[in-house]
Formats: sequence, structure tokens, C-alpha cells
Amino acid sequence: MLDYRSRHAPVGTLFPRIDARAAERYRLSAEQIERFRATGHLAPVPVLDAAQLEALRAGMTRMTAPGYPRANELIGLSKQAGEPTATPQMIYFQGAWLVEEAFHDILFHPAIAIPAAQLLESAGVRFFHDQIFFKPARHGGVVAWHQDYSYWQRTTPMGHLTCFIALDDATLENGCLHVIPGSHRWELLPTVKLVGGDEDMEAIQQVLTPEQRAQFKPAPVVLKAGECSFHHPLTLHGSYSNKSDRPRRSLVLNFMKPDTKSASDRALMPGAPIVPPGSVVEGPDFPVVYGG
Repeated sequence: MLDYRSRHAPVGTLFPRIDARAAERYRLSAEQIERFRATGHLAPVPVLDAAQLEALRAGMTRMTAPGYPRANELIGLSKQAGEPTATPQMIYFQGAWLVEEAFHDILFHPAIAIPAAQLLESAGVRFFHDQIFFKPARHGGVVAWHQDYSYWQRTTPMGHLTCFIALDDATLENGCLHVIPGSHRWELLPTVKLVGGDEDMEAIQQVLTPEQRAQFKPAPVVLKAGECSFHHPLTLHGSYSNKSDRPRRSLVLNFMKPDTKSASDRALMPGAPIVPPGSVVEGPDFPVVYGG
């Protein structure tokens, strides 16, 4: 089986290489960048064509099927979010880039890497980790309101970016992402219960100030399959349960600036070597996907 962790470049030909032509084609406009700075998120951004979308869907089908030969390399695949006896559940795991070619090669996709560098205001982009969120039809739990950096303080300084990629149309009915525009200007909030049932969505209200509650105006991020949304690490976001008759599958890619350092004496990701505090986060588990 191929060791994708050691390959810090695309393996296949599904995605175009990053070159001068790609850099020009996939660059965000000044208006898009300004919108991100003002609201803390940007959507929709088209990133996948039909062949790429189908390859990623097929890979997700393989990974979640019984007997997948590399299931033990996937982080958390055997666990499902939510309360198994009381509320709907979703399938959540990490590490797809380690076992499937399409999920590895998308890290280097210029349609994602080039906008990521622009939004990070950085000459380069380093991969942090991936996440799979699979909300089956009529069977998807919530991801409660949260800020991503609340869970990433083991890396510093805060120079991170999240890319949410819809593998199915993401709608109000099937539990699309919601954001609080402007919340990226708030301070870091305490963490609350992240996954569960619909009743857990409002847990964040317990830690908001009166001013923040007044600004708490959720905006749905409706996406077509193959489109993505970028958001700031402090942007408050979450998603509701899937009440539709079709699945809502998504891939989330988390990036950081190449000079991001460790702030922890523990492994930053399961299975990864410990990066000593104060040292740059680098190595096979955290490849630079664009620039340097």
C-alpha cells in the first residue's frame, strides 16, 4: 500500500499542478478577499469538477464500507458523533489523505491552495489536518457552534484557515454550515460540547457576552456539490442535523502558515511525532502544499 504521508506532491493526475497559469486562474479577486476580511468567511468558491467530485465520493464510499483494508489508519472512523441512543449521528473521522489518492492529492489542488495563501496573507501554505463529516439521510447529528482555534491552541501564533468542501449539495434541509459573520473579531471563546443533538446547538449562548448575543445572527452557507467555503479560525460556525432524504458528505481541509510553531509537548495529531514547543510544525505529517 502506498505511503501517502511521504509524498509531498500530487501522486496522480486528477488535479492540476500549481504553475503560473494555475496561479492566475485560481486567484481570488480583491473583492473576495475584502469580503473575507470583513465577515470572516468566503463562499461559494468552486473548486471541484465532475471527475474530481466523483473520485472523492467513491473514496468516501470505500473508506466507510465494512472491511476497508486501511481502516485502522483512519483516526476515529470507528466512532460516531452524537448520543447513539438518543439523537441522530454522523460519521466523523480524520486521515483520509493518508489512505486514498484523491484525498491526498486535493491538498495540493491550486483551486484551494492558492486562495488559501491569499487569505492567510502568506507566501506559502502548510497542511494541518483533514476531517470527514458524513451526515446520512435523516440521520445526521449537529456540530455545535464553535471556533476552530479553540481546539488548535497547541499551535501558535494563530495563522490558520479552514476550507469546507461540499461533496453533496449543502442546503438548509440537510444541515449546511452556518456562520456568524464578523465573529472573527471576537476573542477566543470557551469550548462547549461540540457534537450531539439539536438541543446542543445553543450551548454557545452560555458563554457569549450581551454584545455578542446581539451580533449572533446565523448566516447559512448553502453550497453546490464541488463548491467550498473558507473561514477564519475565530469565525463562529456550526451545522444542524440532516432532515432530508439524501446524505450530506463533506471534506474539511485545515491549513496554517508554514512558520507556525508547536505550543504543546504532546503530539499535535494522533500518530504524529511530537514537535517540541517553540519548534516549527513540519515533517511528513504537515507538508507544505504551496509556496514555502
